[in-house]
Amino acid sequence: MSETKPNRPHGPSRPSAWVRRFAPLVPAGGAVLDLACGCGRHSRLFLAAGHPVTAIDRDTSGLADLAGQDGLEAIAADLEDGRPFPLAGRRFAGVVVTNYLHRPLLPALVDAVAPGGLLIYETFARGNERFGRPSNPDFLLEPGELLEALRGRLRVLAYEDLVVEEPKPAAVQRICARRETG
Repeated sequence: MSETKPNRPHGPSRPSAWVRRFAPLVPAGGAVLDLACGCGRHSRLFLAAGHPVTAIDRDTSGLADLAGQDGLEAIAADLEDGRPFPLAGRRFAGVVVTNYLHRPLLPALVDAVAPGGLLIYETFARGNERFGRPSNPDFLLEPGELLEALRGRLRVLAYEDLVVEEPKPAAVQRICARRETG
């Protein structure tokens, strides 16, 4: 089902195919963090699958229609204002990030993955400048950058660094990685 939220001119908010592919691997009923959640397309996916969700974004108005929904914790926070990560010390069965990069948060996101949990991350990579925005290198992953951020900390289940055509042409990196138990 497609929908467009007010104040979010990004068009239909269908969950990412990458996130949909790996969502079933998140431990059943485990809490999920949807970082930079926007209109909550991934929050909605995980809520529908029976996961409690913590959705965080600078602007949570895209979640207004979910107000009061059981299992949803919506947090309005600027993740780039220099303050400590607001969820430090919390662990999640799934950490989901799409179309967002703030490099100082990468270690905190890895730390937020509980034993047996997954990090599902997909965002723009170097080369995307030829397709439009984002084009600023501050918002584009370098080749292998996600792999390096997880090296020795999470077990990579899948990784891609490629150009996609859907939902629009873009250069992306995406990774799914698990924190081993025990």
